[in-house]
Amino acid sequence: MTHDLKTLVSAIARTESELELQQTVVRQIGEYFAAKRYCLFLLDRLPQAIYRSKLFQSAISPQRNPVFRYLVEHHVPVHEGILLTTQKWQTICPRFDHGHVMVGPIVNTGHLIGGLALTRDRDNTPFTNQNILDLSALCLHVSTQLINFKSQQIKFDQDTIRQITTRESQIAELVAQGLTNSEIGKTLWIQENSVKQALKRMFRKLKVSSRAEMVAKLSQYDYVKIQIMKHK
Repeated sequence: MTHDLKTLVSAIARTESELELQQTVVRQIGEYFAAKRYCLFLLDRLPQAIYRSKLFQSAISPQRNPVFRYLVEHHVPVHEGILLTTQKWQTICPRFDHGHVMVGPIVNTGHLIGGLALTRDRDNTPFTNQNILDLSALCLHVSTQLINFKSQQIKFDQDTIRQITTRESQIAELVAQGLTNSEIGKTLWIQENSVKQALKRMFRKLKVSSRAEMVAKLSQYDYVKIQIMKHK
């Protein structure tokens, strides 16, 4: 399927979630640039990926990868041909399917939060300066859309947290302190089953599946801490 730049920009604007952006539009961007591989990555999610893959760790290391270093330092798109000779790049990255690489910045309020990376096989044509210009435009729109998704999620979480009742907040505070359901029941003078039911309701409201997740989400907005200070 053929895509033009205007079509891709419209597709980015129409996405309703980060998952849709990742699964659909990034693939279309990869096709637009005739890339062998393509990836939208966010820096705050890299530690787990780095742990799983030594190769990936090398790819996003500013010390080992001059292309990634340039992205980090300048926050602008770049391909390996701008920085290195073909022979030098093949020494740094011998992978055949990474014969040509290009990466653009994903930014938020002036900070680099990720990148859009594309690669071609060694026997394919290199990326061009026109590709750089196109990628710059696409990264701008992807950055804007990701910021929109983030703000929508924060609003959703805050609205959900406002639905937590006073009794549920008391239980959450005691969970955060490490008390068991039985200990919470005795502290609040309620039955242990009432504690269990309250936790189930909070799990549904917050869309979590464990006590640790519940406390983490409430703590994200200082909700648990605020409630604890109020009751002291």
